[in-house]
Amino acid sequence: MIIIADSGSTKTDWCVVNQGTPVKRITTEGTNPFFQTEEEISLVVKDKLMPHLEGMKIDAVYFYGAGCAFPEKNAIVEQAIARHITGAHIEIGSDLLAAARSLCGHQPGIACIMGTGSNSCYYDGKEIVNNISPLGYILGDEGSGAVLGKLLVGDCLKNQLTPELKEKFFKRFDLTPKEILDKVYKKPFPNRFLASVSPFLLENIEEPCIHRIVLNGFKSFFTRNVMQYDYKNVKVHFIGSIAYYYKEVLEEAANALQIELGTIIKSPMEGLVAYHSNL
Repeated sequence: MIIIADSGSTKTDWCVVNQGTPVKRITTEGTNPFFQTEEEISLVVKDKLMPHLEGMKIDAVYFYGAGCAFPEKNAIVEQAIARHITGAHIEIGSDLLAAARSLCGHQPGIACIMGTGSNSCYYDGKEIVNNISPLGYILGDEGSGAVLGKLLVGDCLKNQLTPELKEKFFKRFDLTPKEILDKVYKKPFPNRFLASVSPFLLENIEEPCIHRIVLNGFKSFFTRNVMQYDYKNVKVHFIGSIAYYYKEVLEEAANALQIELGTIIKSPMEGLVAYHSNL
């Protein structure tokens, strides 16, 4: 049996797989070696995961997570897991590698993440061989929930929305202009706040000024990221809530730039199970 883990900063999904079939799913708190010590991660594994694995012989653990893109950080997670799942082969990879393997399997392609943040890579069927840095929501992260939310708030406060839409926005989130500025410039995690208002775009996507924000955001993602790869010879795949729920506008942006889309899914686990079952 093997375990595949997909970890973000808020939660980790663990899937026990026996001969290609998921037999148990466990959710624990998120893991990020940039913010947690080996001891802290080890306690999560010991207290929240191991009680669900009694009597199971685990041969391998494939852990993909936020913050797992550097050898020294990966070692923290690997050692924390190895304390409790002894004798197993353990591999640690980034959330971007999880997306690539889930979306492309063993074929080359361009894999993109589009959720609160955004990211992309060129994948050769086994590993990531090129990655345009996403740069975060201030300098980059085009098409992400945080950046679409930023564009929405900016247009709202600069009167680029219709008066009716502007009033609707303030009522929808019970916000004033002053409160918005406080959340963006004074409170922690402004990217999370900006992403939290992005559902307003989907709710009002038929409005021309809203549709334009989303379409241009996706076009910007393609031109500033995807079109720096060999995009004319492989398909471009997406994972994440923004890509999944705004699929029609994403397709419109891709068609305008003559980019061929492949798979668009919300989360990576199903594809990761298939990938590791066909090694």
